[in-house]
Amino acid sequence: MEESAPVRLAEIVAALSLGIDLGFSQPMEHVLRQCLIALRIAERIGLSDTARGAVYYSALLVNVGCHSDAHEQAKWFGDDIALKATKFEFEPRSAREALGMVRRLGAGGSPLHRIRTGVEFAVSGRRDVDDMLAQHASLARQLADQLDLPADVGAALACSYERWDGKGWPGKVAGDDAPVASRIVQLAEYVEVAYRSGGIAAARELAERRSGSQFDPELVRTLCDHAVEIFDGLANVGTWQSVIDAEPTLTVVLSGSAVDRALQAIAEFVDLKSPYMLGHSVAVAELAAAAGRHLNLGEGEVRALRRAGLVHEFGRLGVSNAIWDRPGPLGAGEWERVRLHPYYAERMLQQSDALGPLARIVVQQRERLDGSGYPRGLPGNAISPLARILGAADAYQAMREERPHRQALTATTAAAELRASVRVGHLDADAVDAVLAAAGHRVPRRQDGPAGLTAREVEVLKLLAMGLSNKQIAGRLVIASKTVGNHIEHIYSKIGATSRAAAALFAVQQGLLPEEGFPEGS
Repeated sequence: MEESAPVRLAEIVAALSLGIDLGFSQPMEHVLRQCLIALRIAERIGLSDTARGAVYYSALLVNVGCHSDAHEQAKWFGDDIALKATKFEFEPRSAREALGMVRRLGAGGSPLHRIRTGVEFAVSGRRDVDDMLAQHASLARQLADQLDLPADVGAALACSYERWDGKGWPGKVAGDDAPVASRIVQLAEYVEVAYRSGGIAAARELAERRSGSQFDPELVRTLCDHAVEIFDGLANVGTWQSVIDAEPTLTVVLSGSAVDRALQAIAEFVDLKSPYMLGHSVAVAELAAAAGRHLNLGEGEVRALRRAGLVHEFGRLGVSNAIWDRPGPLGAGEWERVRLHPYYAERMLQQSDALGPLARIVVQQRERLDGSGYPRGLPGNAISPLARILGAADAYQAMREERPHRQALTATTAAAELRASVRVGHLDADAVDAVLAAAGHRVPRRQDGPAGLTAREVEVLKLLAMGLSNKQIAGRLVIASKTVGNHIEHIYSKIGATSRAAAALFAVQQGLLPEEGFPEGS
C-alpha cells in the first residue's frame, strides 16, 4: 500500500466485523447484513444522515468488545465461541437463557471439574458474567473514541445491551432514554439471524414476541410494516460493497499515519482475546518493520510489513480460547483449528481493495520453506519475501512471550531457536538475520563480494553464469522468480555487464567459478 493510497475507515471496521462474526460462530457478513437492516430501518423512520452515521458504525462495532474476556468465558463455559453462539437462541434475561448457561458450565471437562465450576459459578460467576456484558459495551465505546468516531457512535455503543424494559446491561436506561441507534441496531442484530434461518415470517415473529421487553415497540412496528422492503434482496446482495457504499454522511478517509493509528487501535483490541497475547501484534509490527529497514527495503515495503504485523492476528478471533489458553498439548482436531487462523485473517482482509495486499502477506506468515507450514503448505518459492520476514518476527516475538504451556524464552534462547529453524529449512536465513539484528542480537556481518555484490547476489551470479533460467535459480535458492530478476538487474548494474556471458566472465575472473559443485568445463 502506497503512502498516497487512502483507506476508508469503513473498510477497516467492516473487515474487523468479519472476525466478530467468527467469534459468535456466525457466517461471515452477519454483521454486515445487520448493518444494512439497521440502515433500512433508520431510513424508514426518517433519521438524518448524521443519525444514520451513528447507526452505521455502531452496527459494525456493536459486539467488538465481546472477545475481550474470552479467557474468562472459556474458564467458565469451556469454549467461548460455543458460548457466544447461544446468544441468539434465547431471549436475554430469560429463564431459558439462564438454564442454557448453567448447562454449559465446565463444558469439555471431567464430571468433577464441572461440579467444581458450578459451585464456583454459584458463588461469584453470575456476577462476573453481568460485569462482562457491561464491560463489552464500555470497551466498544473506547474503540470508537480511539477511531475518532463521533460522540453519538460511542453513546450508542455504551447502550448496546440495554433493553426497552430497562432490564439489560448495565441497566441504567430504558425506553426512549437509550439512543435510537442502539435500539435500532439491537433489533437488526437479532432479526438478521431469524431472517437467515426462517425468512421474513421468522423475523417478524421474533420482533413481535420481544416487542416491549427487549425491543422498542415503534421500531418493531416499522420493521413489520416494511419487512418486505427492509429484507429485500438481503440474501443475494453483494454485502461487502453494499455496506461500504452505504456509509452515510461524509465518507471517513484515512491516509498515512492515520491508517496506522486505526490499525494499531484495532490490533490492541484483538490481542485482548488472550492475556498471553497482550501487545503482541504491535511488537511484531515494530520488529518486522525494523527488520525490513535492516534489509534496506523501500519505505512502501517497510510500511506494508508494519501494517501486516498489526493485522496478522485478526484471525485469532475465529479460534476458541479453550485452544489458545490451553496449558497442555493440543490434539489433532485442535491443531486443525489453529492452522486456520491465518486463513481467517486473509478472509477478513481480502475483500478490501486497500487491505488486500496485507492479506496476501498475512496468510503466508505461518508457511515454512520446506512446505511444513500452514494453512496451505506452500513451498519456499511460493512464500513472499515480506511474509518470510513477518513469519520470522512473529516466531521470535512469540518465543519472548509467556504462553500457557511454557515460560517466556530468554533473548539468547529465542535467537538460538530461530537459527535452528533456519538450519532445518523452516525459516529464511536473511529474514532471520534481519529480525535478530533488529532485536539487538549480534549477527555475523556477511562479507560483500566483488563490486559490492551481496552474498545472495553472488549466489545468483554463479547460477546465472552456469546458464540456469530465472525459474531454475528461484527453485534452487527457494526465492521468487521476480526476486531473481531484481537480483540480476542489480548484478548487471554493479559489474557493468549486459549479458549472461559477460556476467560469467566476471565470475571466472573474480575467482567465483569454478567451485565444488560446478566443475570446470561444465
